[in-house]
Amino acid sequence: MQGDESRRAFLQWSSSSFALGGLASLLGCSAAPPAVAPAEGGKRYKAAFSNTGLQSTWSAHGMETAKRWGNWLGVDVTVYDSQFNIDKQRQDVEDMATKEWDFVAIQAYAIKTLEEPVKRLIEKGVPVIDFDTRIVPEGEDIGLWTFMSPDHEGLAAQATEMVIQAIGGKGKIVHTQGALAHSGAQLRAKGFHSVVSKYPDIEVIDEQPGDWDINKVSRIWDDLLVKHKQIDGAFCHNDDMAMAAVQALKRSGQDRKIVFAGVDAQEQGINGVESGDMICSAMNAAGRIHWTALMVGYFACAMGQQKSDVPPFMLIDNPIVTKDNVATFKYLMANYLI
Repeated sequence: MQGDESRRAFLQWSSSSFALGGLASLLGCSAAPPAVAPAEGGKRYKAAFSNTGLQSTWSAHGMETAKRWGNWLGVDVTVYDSQFNIDKQRQDVEDMATKEWDFVAIQAYAIKTLEEPVKRLIEKGVPVIDFDTRIVPEGEDIGLWTFMSPDHEGLAAQATEMVIQAIGGKGKIVHTQGALAHSGAQLRAKGFHSVVSKYPDIEVIDEQPGDWDINKVSRIWDDLLVKHKQIDGAFCHNDDMAMAAVQALKRSGQDRKIVFAGVDAQEQGINGVESGDMICSAMNAAGRIHWTALMVGYFACAMGQQKSDVPPFMLIDNPIVTKDNVATFKYLMANYLI
């Protein structure tokens, strides 16, 4: 649901023989021919990665995946931690623009805040890869190599539907949003409302933004649990916030059942689903997305791919994680495959 571009061009690396061949060769498996060429003469490449903040388990796992795969491939990954701060991320990207890189990958905390320093990187001939959230609005071309993202709207819709079904299609629910200037959060809100609008007996009683900050979410939910005697379900824009809400409920000592769902299906979400604290988590595969960003840059440097070789948009697959399949995704995440 990313507009026409999602129907025009997308690449799901996990199902391609190219990606699987590369994985097999890197892990020493002879069943598939090598698809990823080693750097000639042991040459190493320099890459800079920036995302919204390493306080998030999604960001931390994604960056760790990029660093590990970079080390295996001969790419030295420098991580810039924006700490959920728009000004800090802008300063980081300004700093990137003064240095030499073989490629750069960025997850913008807020849309239209990094455009100028990103343009300077592109003017220097540095491939800049946009992932998960947009640097500039859809349709605006500043020379980014590609934008890769899950279907944020679809993720939210699936998780919201599961919450509403679990509470019998009626009741009071809370919508805890991420940062409002974050393009992924905007789409998750759209997905949430697309489902809620079908159920006249569902009342949305709160939609405060938690800004991905678990301390802020804890305060919000402490207040909600006092203010509202009835809360039947909740959809939170990521699992860290969902689990912060779960902990607020447990802390309150109240004996009531609230059905929680979130997005990301990283450590917090997978553990929450496994324990039964969450009914589901819609997967925004941090490892898969960061790894794909790394590979696009690596192919440009080590294999000579050009911007014209890369689809302008790549849709990264995003399953729903429930108790029925949680063990599979826990294994894949532990081994930096999602």
